[in-house]
Amino acid sequence: MAGSSSAAKRYKQSEKARMRNKIAKSTVKTEIRKFQETLKSNNRESAESQLKIIEKLVDTAAGKGLYHKNNAARKKSRLHKALHTIQE
Repeated sequence: MAGSSSAAKRYKQSEKARMRNKIAKSTVKTEIRKFQETLKSNNRESAESQLKIIEKLVDTAAGKGLYHKNNAARKKSRLHKALHTIQE
């Protein structure tokens, strides 16, 4: 473990941050899975509303440094492309 009190504090802080980041990334993945299930059921309105939620989550995560901005843009682009495969 840590050799000094400042190292111990840093360890606790990094653990909290790691868990917070893990939860945020997991939430994004879960929402993307739900979105893909909605796409399979061809429910465009529901998929569009889910996409807005996902975009906000991804942008927030990118702003906090969990995703690189290009990675976030790529995720959103692929989801939009998938949404446009549904016939109206």
